[in-house]
Amino acid sequence: MNATAPTINAPDMPEPRVRERVAFGSPGLPFLGGAVVLVLGGGVVFVTGVPNVALMIIGVVLVLAGLAIGAGLMMVAPGEARVIQFLGRYVGTVREDGLRWVNPFTYRRKVSTRIRNHETAVLKVNDADGNPVQIAAVVVWQVADTARAMFEVDDFTEFVAIQTETAVRHIATTYPYDTHDMGRLSLRDNAEEITEKLSLEVAARVESAGVNVIESRITHLAYAPEIAQAMLRRQQAGAVVAARQRIVEGAVGMVESALQRLAENQVVELDEERKAAMVSNLLVVLCGDREAQPVVNTGSLYQ
Repeated sequence: MNATAPTINAPDMPEPRVRERVAFGSPGLPFLGGAVVLVLGGGVVFVTGVPNVALMIIGVVLVLAGLAIGAGLMMVAPGEARVIQFLGRYVGTVREDGLRWVNPFTYRRKVSTRIRNHETAVLKVNDADGNPVQIAAVVVWQVADTARAMFEVDDFTEFVAIQTETAVRHIATTYPYDTHDMGRLSLRDNAEEITEKLSLEVAARVESAGVNVIESRITHLAYAPEIAQAMLRRQQAGAVVAARQRIVEGAVGMVESALQRLAENQVVELDEERKAAMVSNLLVVLCGDREAQPVVNTGSLYQ
């Protein structure tokens, strides 16, 4: 089905001030070994140097150097990253897991890069026809740019939740719940197209926070309770009308075939009046919702 869809209603966000880049870092095991050696060696020098002030100072310096080096060690788990700041400036992100070492005077913030689910609450909105409907959706997302996630918005998790709810509300108000117009999308009959548009709109809204939307799906869709019964009767009536239309189309075809066969085989010659009566009787039998009660004719054809 080809239908013209409205453009994605996403706000115009300012250009990002920072983008993710790789921070300077090194494997942590050599620095761990060096820190242990310095701390132990400094302790030994300090103890053996008493009361020599110079040796005691050297021992303290070695211990402090070992502690400073050890302060630069950090553990990065799989599916996590560390955003590094130095004197308030963003200097890079460490994504490689394991024991890593960075500048000990930097501030490190943990960011999860695992795939997450966000499911909205059941929202009550009016569809494009003004009917109150209940709708909910789930969005699968992942942090793609840690710098933008940390510095472009206050709380990227809350930002994703609010923008997802906004997108769901907009989609629900743009399309009707149900429609009989073949050229118009509806929430109930065009689930694949609607979810695709929902994914595009959510992705456009959260892109400024460095978030990548993997998938979105509508998980709940129904009329609001106050109109559910009325809409159910409307759907039932529409189904009855559609069924009757199919029955009438089939009955007309059967009548045409019967008249054609009678004429071809010359079973009986019918004038226009008798043809009209035959057509009327056949349509009553074929289209009636009750079993027909035949009338036995014991006279001639015209009595």
